[in-house]
Amino acid sequence: MFSCGLLFGCVMGPDFLPPEAPTEKTFTSAPLAKVTDAAPVPGGEGQTFIYGRDIPTQWWTLFHSSSLDGLMRRALADSPNLAKAEAALRQAVENHRARAGSLLPKVDGGFSAGRQRNSGIPSGLSEGNASTYTLYNASVSVSYTLDLFGATRRELEALQSRVEYQRYLLEAAHLTLASNLVTTAVREASLRAQIAATKEIMAGEEELFALMERRFELGGAAQTEVLAQKAQLSKTRATLPPLEKDLAQTRHLLTALAGNMPAKAASLPEFHLEDFRLPRELPVSLPSALVRQRPDIRAAEELYHAACAQVGVATANLFPQLTISGGYGTAAGSFSNLFSTGTDIWNIGGGLLQPVFRGGELTAKRRAALAAYDAAEAEYRETVLQAFRNVADVLRALELDARTLKVQAEAENDARTVLELTRKRYQYGSVGYPALLDVQRRHQEALLGLAQARAQRFSNTAALFQALGGGWWNRAGEPGADAE
Repeated sequence: MFSCGLLFGCVMGPDFLPPEAPTEKTFTSAPLAKVTDAAPVPGGEGQTFIYGRDIPTQWWTLFHSSSLDGLMRRALADSPNLAKAEAALRQAVENHRARAGSLLPKVDGGFSAGRQRNSGIPSGLSEGNASTYTLYNASVSVSYTLDLFGATRRELEALQSRVEYQRYLLEAAHLTLASNLVTTAVREASLRAQIAATKEIMAGEEELFALMERRFELGGAAQTEVLAQKAQLSKTRATLPPLEKDLAQTRHLLTALAGNMPAKAASLPEFHLEDFRLPRELPVSLPSALVRQRPDIRAAEELYHAACAQVGVATANLFPQLTISGGYGTAAGSFSNLFSTGTDIWNIGGGLLQPVFRGGELTAKRRAALAAYDAAEAEYRETVLQAFRNVADVLRALELDARTLKVQAEAENDARTVLELTRKRYQYGSVGYPALLDVQRRHQEALLGLAQARAQRFSNTAALFQALGGGWWNRAGEPGADAE
């Protein structure tokens, strides 16, 4: 339960051991395809999973977007979330340094001067024999509480774990910011593609509406068909403002992530799906390495470590505390004689404090520390489970969304061909308007679905880099070292 040192005494409580890495060999129950499906559209390239390959620190550069790289540099420099996390790390570092002073003796210097009048009655003298004098005192006092059972050292261990916890929270904030920036830029590109597709659909419907009006004037179409096409055109137009609203809000979010006010949105670059290149090779960490790469897992481990150290603190508080103190100084009735011969004073002593009866307070605190330790252990296991589920979800999404894009591209191509043929047939009176309306609706759905499916490939790729930890361990220096 505890280990002992010959010089400093015993250190109570359990010694923390990092949890063992999971033994699973894969993230998913069924094996993944080595290469995802490819689609004949930009951003539809097949992606190869490379197991065991390391992740670059600036993983977003794999999308080969200079606009994204520049915006990322601005965001990492100006983000208030990162500034807040860095300040929290500095606070934890200074709290640890402050507490580390408890392991050293406390030395205080003092000087006092006072004017005093004493009655002679306590000394058996008459009432008129009062004395008035001035007393000067200069002294140095030293006190030291021996850490016999390691309470202070366990507190320092817990505080050091808090420092590491804040380091990993800083890395998590860094990773979250980068991921949110990439996915928001991709969302903007997706919305621009959907708006362009909607405008393309509107142009075709306007052309068809003009054709139907001419046919109606010539007696070749019923008025109900003209009104139905006008209603369809209005319905398509109504889908445009919500997309433009989403685009504006996405731009505002992108501006905030970059550390700027919404009014600066116009100064940001515009993003289009054609601006991104899909990484062809995707690094996939080994499952055993994930627990050392994910900042949230490392942060949970440090909280687990701190809870372990607090058990040692609560245990050590059950045992005696030994304090040694001493002082040396001078005392005189005048300042000029303060350092004269015979004015020196000194004291030395020691104190032993052993808790005898506290109404169960100390044992209850120890049981509470043990409960907190169990809770931290469970929280760590929960974090690991969620991390592995996150990676498994993203890997499956990469595989299946690639298949979706392939099918969606085929569906859009087929729908476009059918629409062109149906328009010609309608123009010559071979098909009725209901058939044309149905074909229009199918093509509209396929075109918007294609834009969304293309964007999803990029978002999934960014999500994989985030799920695997983002490569912060390859950054020069220790995480958050500049905060010290």
